[in-house]
Amino acid sequence: MRVRGTHVFTIDALLGPVVDVGQTPTGHRRVIPVVGGTVSDGMIGTVLPGGADWNLERPDGSTELWARYEIRLVDGAVVSVTNTAVHAPGASAPILTSPRFDVGADGPVDLRTGAYVGLLTPRLDEGRVRIEVHRLRADL
Repeated sequence: MRVRGTHVFTIDALLGPVVDVGQTPTGHRRVIPVVGGTVSDGMIGTVLPGGADWNLERPDGSTELWARYEIRLVDGAVVSVTNTAVHAPGASAPILTSPRFDVGADGPVDLRTGAYVGLLTPRLDEGRVRIEVHRLRADL
């Protein structure tokens, strides 16, 4: 059996200024606002402002990403995205993420199920990140 991925769409998220929460019992917390962006390459839409990545640099040097935001597709459907990852210290990009989607009945309901992987490429000097979303499947 092999696992294969099919590209579904690409998210290009624009980021706002980092809010440095500071040192907490679990590590150094930062909140990185998601202020807009685009969806392309399979699905077309926009990234809605109002989400964020609640980023945590853990005591072992790894960084935990936990982002939540919404995208609006050109047909008006809204998709809620939750994207998580743990990035090892010194590891290079892209970062593998685990996106999950919540979709109303008027949207692409097939996003509700299945396994997805994101390839997140930070472009922090440009104030954005690019996430290529792939759906995984098993070939027997």
